[in-house]
Amino acid sequence: MQATAYTYDPDTRSGQVLLDDGTPVPFDAPAFDAGGLRLLRPGQRVRIETEGEGEARRITLVTLQTL
Repeated sequence: MQATAYTYDPDTRSGQVLLDDGTPVPFDAPAFDAGGLRLLRPGQRVRIETEGEGEARRITLVTLQTL
Protein backbone atom coordinates (compact mmCIF):
# COMPACT_ATOMS: atom_id res chain seq x y z
CA MET A 1 0.00 0.00 0.00
CA GLN A 2 1.23 3.53 -0.71
CA ALA A 3 0.99 6.60 1.50
CA THR A 4 2.61 9.99 2.02
CA ALA A 5 4.85 10.77 5.00
CA TYR A 6 3.04 13.32 7.16
CA THR A 7 5.05 13.61 10.37
CA TYR A 8 8.28 12.08 11.63
CA ASP A 9 10.15 12.48 14.93
CA PRO A 10 13.78 11.36 14.58
CA ASP A 11 14.19 11.04 18.35
CA THR A 12 11.42 8.44 18.69
CA ARG A 13 11.58 7.19 15.06
CA SER A 14 7.77 7.39 14.93
CA GLY A 15 5.25 9.51 13.09
CA GLN A 16 2.23 9.40 10.81
CA VAL A 17 1.51 8.78 7.17
CA LEU A 18 -1.49 9.91 5.18
CA LEU A 19 -3.28 7.30 3.14
CA ASP A 20 -4.40 8.39 -0.32
CA ASP A 21 -7.90 9.06 1.05
CA GLY A 22 -6.40 11.50 3.59
CA THR A 23 -6.64 9.21 6.61
CA PRO A 24 -3.71 9.66 9.02
CA VAL A 25 -2.21 6.42 10.34
CA PRO A 26 0.52 6.39 13.01
CA PHE A 27 3.63 4.23 12.88
CA ASP A 28 6.06 3.35 15.66
CA ALA A 29 9.82 2.79 15.81
CA PRO A 30 9.69 -0.96 15.02
CA ALA A 31 7.76 -0.25 11.78
CA PHE A 32 10.25 2.47 10.82
CA ASP A 33 13.26 0.29 11.68
CA ALA A 34 11.85 -2.64 9.67
CA GLY A 35 12.12 -0.55 6.51
CA GLY A 36 15.81 0.20 6.99
CA LEU A 37 15.34 3.95 6.66
CA ARG A 38 17.51 6.54 8.39
CA LEU A 39 15.34 9.61 7.81
CA LEU A 40 11.88 10.48 6.56
CA ARG A 41 10.71 13.88 5.33
CA PRO A 42 7.08 15.04 5.16
CA GLY A 43 5.74 14.69 1.64
CA GLN A 44 7.82 11.66 0.67
CA ARG A 45 5.89 8.81 -0.92
CA VAL A 46 6.29 5.63 1.09
CA ARG A 47 5.23 2.03 0.87
CA ILE A 48 3.65 0.62 4.00
CA GLU A 49 2.56 -2.79 5.15
CA THR A 50 -0.21 -3.14 7.70
CA GLU A 51 -1.90 -5.80 9.78
CA GLY A 52 -5.32 -5.80 11.33
CA GLU A 53 -8.39 -3.85 10.27
CA GLY A 54 -10.31 -0.79 11.34
CA GLU A 55 -9.19 0.68 14.67
CA ALA A 56 -6.87 -2.31 15.19
CA ARG A 57 -4.94 -1.63 11.97
CA ARG A 58 -1.28 -0.90 12.56
CA ILE A 59 1.69 -0.26 10.30
CA THR A 60 4.36 -2.96 10.41
CA LEU A 61 6.73 -1.55 7.75
CA VAL A 62 7.55 1.88 6.32
CA THR A 63 9.95 2.14 3.38
CA LEU A 64 10.47 4.48 0.43
CA GLN A 65 8.29 3.93 -2.61
CA THR A 66 10.36 2.82 -5.58
CA LEU A 67 9.30 2.10 -9.14
